[in-house]
Amino acid sequence: MERIQGRKEGEMPPADFPFHTASDDEIIAVLGTTTRGLSSESAKARLASIGPNDIARIQRRPVVVQYLAHFKNLLVIILLVAAFISVFAGELTSAIIIFIIIIASVTLDFFQEYKAENAAELLRQKIITRASVFRDGEITELPIAGLVPGDLISLSAGDIVPADGRLISARDFFVNQSSLTGEPFPIEKQPGRAGMGTPLTEAGNYVFLGTSVVSGTATAIVTKTGQSTEFGHVAKSLMGRPPETEFERGLRQFSFLMSEFVFTLVIIVFFINALFRHGILDSLLFSIALAVGMTPELLPMILSLNLSKGSIAMAEKGAIVKHPESIQNFGSMDILCTDKTGTLTENQIALVHHLDTEGNDSETVLLYSYINSAYHTGLKSPLDEAVLRFRHLDISDCAKIDEIPFDFMRKRVSIVAARKAGAVIISKGAPEEILRVCTSELRGGSIQPLDAVARERIDRIYQAQSADGFRTLAVCYRNVATGQDHFSIDDEKEMILVGLITFIDPPKESARESIRLLAGSGIELKILSGDNELVTRKTCSLIGLGVKATLTGAEIENLDNEALSRVVDGVTIFSRMNPVQKNRVMNALKRNGHVVGFMGDGINDAPSIREADVGISVENAVDIAKESADIILMQNDLRILNDGVIEGRKTFGNTMKYILMGTSSNFGNMFSVAGASLFLPFLPMRPIQILLNNLLYDVSESTIPTDNVDTAYVSTPKKWDIGFIKKFIIVFGPISSVFDFITFFILLFIFRADVSLFQTAWFVESICTQTLVIFVIRTRVMPFWHSRPSRFLALSTIAIVIAACIIPFTALGALFGFVPPPAAFFAALAGLVAGYIVIVELVKRWFYRRFPDGQTRNTEGRKVSGDMK
Repeated sequence: MERIQGRKEGEMPPADFPFHTASDDEIIAVLGTTTRGLSSESAKARLASIGPNDIARIQRRPVVVQYLAHFKNLLVIILLVAAFISVFAGELTSAIIIFIIIIASVTLDFFQEYKAENAAELLRQKIITRASVFRDGEITELPIAGLVPGDLISLSAGDIVPADGRLISARDFFVNQSSLTGEPFPIEKQPGRAGMGTPLTEAGNYVFLGTSVVSGTATAIVTKTGQSTEFGHVAKSLMGRPPETEFERGLRQFSFLMSEFVFTLVIIVFFINALFRHGILDSLLFSIALAVGMTPELLPMILSLNLSKGSIAMAEKGAIVKHPESIQNFGSMDILCTDKTGTLTENQIALVHHLDTEGNDSETVLLYSYINSAYHTGLKSPLDEAVLRFRHLDISDCAKIDEIPFDFMRKRVSIVAARKAGAVIISKGAPEEILRVCTSELRGGSIQPLDAVARERIDRIYQAQSADGFRTLAVCYRNVATGQDHFSIDDEKEMILVGLITFIDPPKESARESIRLLAGSGIELKILSGDNELVTRKTCSLIGLGVKATLTGAEIENLDNEALSRVVDGVTIFSRMNPVQKNRVMNALKRNGHVVGFMGDGINDAPSIREADVGISVENAVDIAKESADIILMQNDLRILNDGVIEGRKTFGNTMKYILMGTSSNFGNMFSVAGASLFLPFLPMRPIQILLNNLLYDVSESTIPTDNVDTAYVSTPKKWDIGFIKKFIIVFGPISSVFDFITFFILLFIFRADVSLFQTAWFVESICTQTLVIFVIRTRVMPFWHSRPSRFLALSTIAIVIAACIIPFTALGALFGFVPPPAAFFAALAGLVAGYIVIVELVKRWFYRRFPDGQTRNTEGRKVSGDMK
């Protein structure tokens, strides 16, 4: 078809153009497209003009701008102020040194974060969602970001609608718009013009970005993309920072605690020094240097590197992390909720029996099941595939009339088909839901009333099949008038029960090992299934999963949130669940203090994936499930998930190493410097020496993300505990200060050190103690040498110690005011460092016996935060 000319190429219609009330020809003309889609050249030009189809688009800033952005850091600004003060005071050498330290620190921070961002971007590119698009007259799969107005797209069950669009054709097409309108039930969409005055969100011929296709197929012309879409308009008001995670909240509390303490101490030191001992300029520069030295300014970079390293490690093991920050929650996750199908079972379902209402195999049951499975256009389930695969049946005498798609409240799907004997509606679904709409049964070739005795007989057959581990569906039908061509849920009534079909889904060989690994990692598995209790129990027994108790969806409906919270910890199997009930269970677990993960792959799993602390899906899941997830497994295997949990705990562990270092030796040394300045007739370290000390310390600590983490540490869930950190400060900080004052005593009364030697020796000693102690603090293993640090951490630490010892003998050392210390000093230094490490190791033994962790558990498995008494 030739292009219908309307607007200039690349010129888009006004934002308020009524696409839903216009005719197809008007839309084609106004968008400058054809019924075969756009050409590649035209689409490329439009993409360059309009931009990508991405409502959350964040333009990556130029490298220079990214680098300069690091100068907005509060500590960097303080240092810049100090440098300019030095310039105006005539201290040019000090100013130049401060500028050099600023550049070195910012460059280190920028380089590491830039690498981390690039690594994260490469991982994100592996999980780009694609859409079926007609380009140059051929259908092709393209990233949804490449869609432009005028594109012709194909939609089918399981797809996320990739842009706003007007339907051109549709067949039994139902869409879930709950993400946009809040309406929980699927809405049927059909081509044609909407009536004048119809609100766009109520138009039955229009689809919206971010909604999901429940059943059927359709083609649509893209009318709006990106932030111009209805979802984009809503997203603009929601593009603020996402809710703070528990880990982020802990970091903020820690930063506030440190900042409050540091600035209080610095202000006191400044006023005492300025009023009683030293000049205002020296006191100001000294106080600023103290603030920089005591603040854990590397923490954001350490965290970025940890997350980047964890994401890359997980990708190598078969898991793609969409949101790197979610790795933090993996380390804390102590409950995993999942369906059993495909996770604990092979998802290779086979049809076993097709039983009539008396429990005998019946060809009639198989035929009705086959017609239903063959004609429904929703997302094909493994059960439908098993029916069609079981045996080929000739249904050429049938013609589909209509379809009532499956939804997770009715738990059934209905097909209306014309046969020689007349039109018939056939429903297939969960037995209890099918029985709800049945009033008769087909028994012995005749239709009989479905009375209480019949229902009891059918229930016995159903329960026996379930007890043997067979998944069971029921099938029913009703003859309908031949002239009717449109049907709804209201037509599912007065049905005739035909019988039951049963399936087997064998357990995975790896399931038993997966459960053992998760249990060994302190993670409890809870099954949230649409199947009944007996089938799920049978599967659990085959794979060795102990069942504490079961709870059905119907029973949950009778519990309020408080009652559900009381019982949820003691339940392993939640059966016959719908998405709303799954969310209630997870919220109850979270209220009880658990960090909850949810793993799913279906349309009905998407709300639960979003609701969980950690949302997990698999590579072959439907688009809506993958879009909702934080992590995507390339294989449906819980062993890969367990590896992700371990990486999360490694990330947490290495972050805590930096924090504990900053709250012990480094903090203790800076505290000692502040204290010494109050009684010494001179500053124990010049401001530029403190800044150099801090720079060298930062370089040595920048390799912490590469460090090994002890197996014992990652064996249990980890959560942030500010109380534990406070105890660590109180216990280990003073040890560092005690050794600092011993050093002061040795320098003043044994070496009779003058100002320059005192500052030099104290600089070298502080670097050696605050960096070498990482080998003790980094592990809970005793003695510490039984736990090997990473090669990079060991090399960077030793290199910084050697550099600190050499600098006083160089021209650089003279620039900083250092003098070569005597050889005897290094002998004393070795003794001080050895003594410090031994004492810290001994205290560590006592500390971890007294406070083994920041949290414990009660006998019911509920996490309890607080002190160990």
